[in-house]
Amino acid sequence: MIHQTPITVRFYELDPYGHINHSVYIQYFEVGRIDLFKEMGWRLTQMSELGTRVVVARIETRFLAPGLEGDELVVETWVEDVKRASMRFGQRIVRGIVVLASQTVHGACVDIHGKPKRIPDELLEGLNRFVTRAE
Repeated sequence: MIHQTPITVRFYELDPYGHINHSVYIQYFEVGRIDLFKEMGWRLTQMSELGTRVVVARIETRFLAPGLEGDELVVETWVEDVKRASMRFGQRIVRGIVVLASQTVHGACVDIHGKPKRIPDELLEGLNRFVTRAE
């Protein structure tokens, strides 16, 4: 299943050329992943209180088309792969049928001290609901 998060581009998110600043795309993608966790029934603070954190290990982003002020965008987020202590998310930012950016995020499950740990069963169950192969 692909999770969708709507976003409206605000004027202060633009670069001097009138396009969404590249760093803002990363923020939009983060909002999409946080919303995916909320859809699974998990908040980041709740995970941390239970001794589990999901941290970003690597991000690969492709910028394909500019976004402009006032654009109505959708951040699409899905889980590409889940292993014992890691996961890989796929994401796209789209305006209608136009893909503005795509991203792959490699996440790691760690304890509150930053040591790798196995993904808890309840979180694993939620992640598995969103395992999808998007084109």
